[in-house]
Amino acid sequence: MTATIERGSATAPVIPPEDVPAKKAKAAGAPARTAPPRSGGFLGSSSGKKAVMAVTGAVLVLFLVGHMAGNLKSFFGAESFNAYADFLRTMGEPIFPRRVLLSLVEVVLVVAVGLHMWAAVSLARRAGRARPVGYAARRRSRASGYATHVMRWGGVTILLFVIWHLLDLTFGAVNPAGWDGTPYERLVQGFDPSRWWVTVFYAVALVMVGLHLRHGLWSAFQTLGLASSRSYRPLRGVATLVSAVLVLGFLAVPLAVAAGVIK
Repeated sequence: MTATIERGSATAPVIPPEDVPAKKAKAAGAPARTAPPRSGGFLGSSSGKKAVMAVTGAVLVLFLVGHMAGNLKSFFGAESFNAYADFLRTMGEPIFPRRVLLSLVEVVLVVAVGLHMWAAVSLARRAGRARPVGYAARRRSRASGYATHVMRWGGVTILLFVIWHLLDLTFGAVNPAGWDGTPYERLVQGFDPSRWWVTVFYAVALVMVGLHLRHGLWSAFQTLGLASSRSYRPLRGVATLVSAVLVLGFLAVPLAVAAGVIK
């Protein structure tokens, strides 16, 4: 009896059934299973970041449409354009104090731009981590490289343009008419033929806006699941048309000032 007990105590302990798969995986050379990392929720995923880019991009497109329509009022003369500029500061009165709604719009735009840039940088970093070394068998397509350069350097150009645009036409800091000039006077003097380089910079920036917008709209259609084999060409056409209309609408004003049509 004693010998039996001693022999029993010398035997190897029995492995519980739940550990058997892990032991087999270890014996086969497979890595041990670990707990899945936290995804950070919907906004931490690629789909969430793409959705943020699509929504904020839509907000910015609506702003561009309204801004372009207001700029085109300069073709109707100083009184019409100045009235439009004054409306922006007084909209909502007398329910809201002067410039309150305009300030809210500006806050929304700043938040939209910030979130748009955050999502773009996050997606670019995630793509870089997912493929730190380029494919050896084939080179990246020209279309992919073109889109990357447009979105990256176009975004930088647009940011610099927005800063200059605010200093020039909004605050009058770099405008010949200065802060005391009316919105129409700042517009006309800002694009005076003697300041041709401002008009050139404005035109280049707007072209970059158009390319950025065209690619962004198409990406938004894909993110929202609207792109398919049947809708590919129509949606491409919509993205191109919207971008072209906005670019031409914004370019019409400085070119008209430079040509003496608006004076």
